[in-house]
Amino acid sequence: MQKLLIRSYNFLLATETFLLLFFLFATIFLASSQIVLRVFFNDGIYWADSALRVMVLWIGMIGAMFASRSNKHIRIDILSRYLPEKIKNNIWRLTDFISAAVCFLVAYYSIQFIQYEYEDGQIAFANVPVWLCEAIIPFAFIIMGLRYFFYSTLLLEKQNLKHKADRSDTSSNAS
Repeated sequence: MQKLLIRSYNFLLATETFLLLFFLFATIFLASSQIVLRVFFNDGIYWADSALRVMVLWIGMIGAMFASRSNKHIRIDILSRYLPEKIKNNIWRLTDFISAAVCFLVAYYSIQFIQYEYEDGQIAFANVPVWLCEAIIPFAFIIMGLRYFFYSTLLLEKQNLKHKADRSDTSSNAS
């Protein structure tokens, strides 16, 4: 069972990396093509500008997921350098938990937003509905929320294991 979970998680990480690279290269290619078509042929792909805006949204959201997976997101840590390790871990656990709650809240409201867009039935470009272009928003925030929730609980678990190890070391030293 654990092997299946690890394989599934690795598959998700690989998919995330692939999507980020795909949208990045597709954006570069489409933007470059649009420039060449406009400069040399006084023409362009009529839906390319809208597609590029959507691709930037997807790159941003997948990039945020990518940063959150290795805990390399933007973090304000003015005090963490000066705090004791135990307090620092508790603060990180709390901030990860709050980050998870905020991500889930944004995901909830973005799902409602997507439902409104679906009901509206507008087209973004080339017969692609607007709601589909925006579907990355709740998905990314759910993934980031799950990651931050797991980071907060895993940090708690690591801290408890370290505390148990410290207690066993002191009890063995006392004997």
